[in-house]
Formats: sequence, C-alpha cells, structure tokens
Amino acid sequence: MFYKSFFILFLTFLYSCSGIEFVYNDNYNLNNPLYNKTNIKFEGAENPSFYQYSSRYFGQDKENIYELNIKINEEKTKRAVQTNQAISKLDYKLTYSYELFNNTKKCFVLKKNITSRFSIEPKSSGYNFGSDQSLQRLYELSTKNNFQQFISFLDEINLKKCLNES
Repeated sequence: MFYKSFFILFLTFLYSCSGIEFVYNDNYNLNNPLYNKTNIKFEGAENPSFYQYSSRYFGQDKENIYELNIKINEEKTKRAVQTNQAISKLDYKLTYSYELFNNTKKCFVLKKNITSRFSIEPKSSGYNFGSDQSLQRLYELSTKNNFQQFISFLDEINLKKCLNES
C-alpha cells in the first residue's frame, strides 16, 4: 500500500513539473542575426557598460560579415538648480547612431538612430558613492534597452539588401 501511494505521488510530481520554465534564460542571440558575425566600433561618449553589453548582445566577431559603428552622443540638461547653484535634477539624453556595413557586399545595410533618456537627482555636489552607482546603473539599463530595441528592429529589415539598392 505504501509503495502504491508513493508511486502515484511520484508520478503526480513528475507530471506537475513537466512544464517548468526557467526564469533566467540567457537568450541574447536567439533572434539576433548579428551575433558572432559583427565587428563593433564605438565613438563618442565613453562608458564601460557599452563594451560590457555589446559583447553580451553581439558576441565576439568570429565570421567578420558585418561591421557595426555605434556613435554615442550624450547630452546633459540641468532641470532644477537650487539657490546655491547646486544641481538637484539632471536629465541625460543618449543618442545611439548605428551604421551597419556588410563586408561581403561592401555596402551599408542600415543606418538608424535610437534615443534613450533618463534622469538622476544627485545627492551632493561632491563625490557620492550612492549617486555614482545609481548613475552607472542608469547607463547600464539605458544601454541594454537601446541594444534590445536595435536587435528587435533587425527583424524588420533585409540584411542582404544594401541601402542604395531600390
């Protein structure tokens, strides 16, 4: 009797766990036709998160089919200034200009601008570890979001067709 109930319980457990999906899936390259095929060059604003996330989303250049030039333009706007001239709110606008060059066809395949925005409220006018970490995290989120938008845009275009072709 004990073995029958254990066997039934075990089968019920196996059946109930058959549809488990893991929350964390590292699937950056599933829908990315540029993954491990692209040499990436950055211009403009410097931030370590750009390089970190570019390798996650685009991999390492193994096939050298494409060249992606990313020019990053950063604009800072003081939104609120206190009476002692300390900044209490700062807006950031990051414009990523993407140019994708097909090395096999020797032509540009895509030119696209994607803008990301975020705001920060610095806690002090001097060095503040919390504000600096918060700003770094906002850069990372902005970069991830921008790369995801760019990769989702790639589904809509034909990467084998040059821009100057009709």
